[in-house]
Amino acid sequence: MTISHSIRLCFLMFWVSCTAWAADPGRYLSQYAHSSWTIQDGSFSGIPFAITQTKDGYLWIGTESGLVRFDGVRFVPWVEPEGKHLPQPSIYSLLGATDGSLWIGTGHGIARWANGELTTYASVVGRVNSIQEDDSGTIWMVRTRLSGQIGVLCGIKGSKVQCYGPSDGLPCANGANDLTLDQRGNHWIGGSEALCCWRPDSSSTYLQNDLKTTAGLIGVSAVAIGDDGVVWLGIPRAGKKFGLRRLIDGVATSYAVRGMDGATLSVNSLFLDRNKALWVGTVGQGIYRVYNGEADHFGSSDGLSSDAVQHFYQDKEGDVWVVTSKGIDRFRNLPAKTFSLREGLTADSVGSVLATRDGALWIGNQGGLDILRHGTFAKMSSHDGLPGQDVTALLEDHGGRVWIGVDGSLAVYDHYRFRLVKREDGGAVGVIVAMAEDAAHDIWASYTGVAGNPPGLLRIRDLKVIENISFPPDGGALTLASDHETGIWLGLRNGGVERYRGGHFESVAKSGDGPEDAVANLLVDPDGSLWGATDHGLIWWKGDRAATLNSRNGLPCDSVYSLIRDNLGSLWLSTRCGFITIPASEVSRWQEQPEGAVKIRLFDMFDGAQTAHTSFHPSVSRTVDARLWFANDSFVQMIDPSHLETNNLPPPVHIEQVMADRKNYSPTDEARLPALTRDLEIDYTALSFVVPGKVRFRYKLEGRDTDWQEPGTRRQALYSDLRPGKYRFQVIACNNDGVWNEEGAVLNFSIAPMWYQTAWFRILCLASIMVIGWILYRIRVRQVAKAIGARFDERLAERTRMARELHDTFLQTIQGSKFVVDDGLEEPLNAEKMHRALGQVSGWLDQAIQEGRAALNSLRSSTTLKNELAPALRRVAESGVVPEGMTISASVIGDARELHPIVRDELYRIGHQAIQNAKAHSHGRSLEIALIYGHDLTLHVRDNGVGIDPGYVMSGREDHHGLQGMRERATRIQGQLTILSSAESGTDISVVVPGRLSFLYPGTGIFSRIRNLYRRAIRNHDPL
Repeated sequence: MTISHSIRLCFLMFWVSCTAWAADPGRYLSQYAHSSWTIQDGSFSGIPFAITQTKDGYLWIGTESGLVRFDGVRFVPWVEPEGKHLPQPSIYSLLGATDGSLWIGTGHGIARWANGELTTYASVVGRVNSIQEDDSGTIWMVRTRLSGQIGVLCGIKGSKVQCYGPSDGLPCANGANDLTLDQRGNHWIGGSEALCCWRPDSSSTYLQNDLKTTAGLIGVSAVAIGDDGVVWLGIPRAGKKFGLRRLIDGVATSYAVRGMDGATLSVNSLFLDRNKALWVGTVGQGIYRVYNGEADHFGSSDGLSSDAVQHFYQDKEGDVWVVTSKGIDRFRNLPAKTFSLREGLTADSVGSVLATRDGALWIGNQGGLDILRHGTFAKMSSHDGLPGQDVTALLEDHGGRVWIGVDGSLAVYDHYRFRLVKREDGGAVGVIVAMAEDAAHDIWASYTGVAGNPPGLLRIRDLKVIENISFPPDGGALTLASDHETGIWLGLRNGGVERYRGGHFESVAKSGDGPEDAVANLLVDPDGSLWGATDHGLIWWKGDRAATLNSRNGLPCDSVYSLIRDNLGSLWLSTRCGFITIPASEVSRWQEQPEGAVKIRLFDMFDGAQTAHTSFHPSVSRTVDARLWFANDSFVQMIDPSHLETNNLPPPVHIEQVMADRKNYSPTDEARLPALTRDLEIDYTALSFVVPGKVRFRYKLEGRDTDWQEPGTRRQALYSDLRPGKYRFQVIACNNDGVWNEEGAVLNFSIAPMWYQTAWFRILCLASIMVIGWILYRIRVRQVAKAIGARFDERLAERTRMARELHDTFLQTIQGSKFVVDDGLEEPLNAEKMHRALGQVSGWLDQAIQEGRAALNSLRSSTTLKNELAPALRRVAESGVVPEGMTISASVIGDARELHPIVRDELYRIGHQAIQNAKAHSHGRSLEIALIYGHDLTLHVRDNGVGIDPGYVMSGREDHHGLQGMRERATRIQGQLTILSSAESGTDISVVVPGRLSFLYPGTGIFSRIRNLYRRAIRNHDPL
């Protein structure tokens, strides 16, 4: 190295170490999260002029065409209430008051929007440019475009409006652009011709001479007051007396800092944020942010929606909003800050980071070596003696020397000089990927193969290679770590960890069998335990114990790139899904119970994390100020664990819209939806603007849901199966840091029932069912009772019929046999008479047997066959004992027809009984039997005997049932029994049975046949 190089390096290091001005590393606007919404995107129509936030959490944007509400995701145009209007659609100023109201400054007056009511103030005219609220709740405003000498400053308290002008000691009379209130009650007014400081008892004017001598100016466009009493002024014109100026003790001077000259700016707006940083909005030069004596610029080339800045605002969560001529922008501080080419790196190809004990951060980059010290970057390259271009691995040894892998060589930076380390044969050592220093202060360096040589491991002492260990071509160590006692740990490319000591390799554990299981990073704890980063999780070894910490234990992903502990012992991981921190207590608990889950905090892309695997080491390092620095193969990212901001504001939750069957309803309490509502949509939101994409929701519909629903980030609840009734919808939300608003928002609503869904209809239906059930029950009871009665009647009828059968046949035959026996016993010695009597008894007994069989057969079938009723009656008349001298005749009148079996049987029994009575009791000489087939069926049994005693005609003789049985049989077949009897003419017994019951086929025509079939069907169900 030449003397000139040494002097240059010495001067460079001296400058870096002496430039120790206190600048926040997060001073760069490029390190903030930036988002923009523009007119071209369709977010809103018209040029925006103002922005504010109301107490309910909504952001409101005033544009030239109206008012827009923003919840972080959706822009909703504000609609004027029916019958009310703003003084003018163009809105130039807004204020969210402490009472929750929104004050709207238009091009022709001011209005107040609160609780759904719009109030306008007719006495306030002109363009309202700025609105402020004092500690008493009075609303103050300044205005321009005034006609006449009226007050530019107005105050509103309740419904009272008071304006102030020259007569009230206010010198600014021709209009004002901006208004700011200080802590002492002064009103600082940026007038068109001067800066005025006014309160009711005093007033002052500044810059009047400077402004009135310059034509074409609109005066002081912006005013900002710091806590130290410094007044910042913005004038929309560049020049020594214009631009950005600072007023101290009544004297206004130009303001210039590193990165910004206020005299060159055309300032349109000013804002002091909560960190006391000054934001300067220009007419066409974008944004300047001044903090700790240094300014940073951000313009349209960096992504700003426009270089013409109109207004600034900081919301409740600390985000800074910028209104430009083409849209709105948001700047949000990020936990993970990025240092790239934009912030001063040599290139965006960072492979390693090393924090040295003097507080500097060494960054291995492509094309050189970057050093960050006290917020300032310095660069070392080959022009400064660096023996190469691309820096790979880095290491600081116990003596403070920095070891640098550069290109295919290894160099040591010591006392402002670079010294190369070579092998004994003088060859290059290869591309260094990792280095470590063991307990004996030997330096170990792992390298990849070059020029066909295999990868290997170097052991260096006193800048000389004393040991060179080769590995298989597919092997080698990706990372190294020093053991606290002796030896070195190696994370292997082909998986697993080995320890090298005493000239031998000791296999500790295997993480897998392939390249995907390679151990990319190692960390040795003071207790001797070892951690390894792999694609399948974080592996931990201690003694003979081993465990893997991955997604099964609560990690959001398995791929771990690097790891480090912070000053509090918490474990920090760079993973595929972002940066993860695990508190030390959680780590200890997991080591005791490796199957359990751990509580973590994730910093993902929304928090600025951009993680990636790097091939060189160290890929993570901790500086003396406790900040953690991660290399991701492109740039460096920093997280300060001791200054992590947590968003502790629970997000306000609102229900914005209720839509039922594609019809909108106001989300008011006790909303009543129509009957038969099928598709219900409830839109809700939570007003956290830090990371709207990480706002999560839970909702529950009481009356339908049994537990909380987890829609994630979806801002809509959908139902399609709701029944009529009352419901209570509750939704809660958490912000980006998981802080929940447990109260949330509630919507009570009801769905009206149709007439058939009402309670009275259900009661009526229930009552009807009960009545019908009772009626059916009674009918069934009656049916059962009738069936039981019918069974009893059938049994009784059958018994009665059997009694008639026995009386009319069997008993009469037995009685006749008795008469014959009695007659024979009168002359017991007359053998001939006795023989004749016994023969007659034998015949009658045979007849009794036949009649008994006939009675039994009648239980199963008809007594007579179809149309043989007349012949059967003739046989009855001619059988048995026929009195001497009695003649019997039988005739059939009309065409014989087929008879109903029951009618046929009953007529046969009636005729049988009448014939037997005539033969036994009439003492007549003739017996006539006639069966007449006409419209009805008629049976006549007529004798010329002595007749029947009139006393027996109706009831019969005692203990005789013949006549009674005949009447019962006639009644059963709905026939009419007539008994005509006298001593002179004998007895005539007739039975007339209706033809509709007697005949199966009364007619022969087709219509008669159809009628008879119908009658037959009815008759089959007849009680007969």
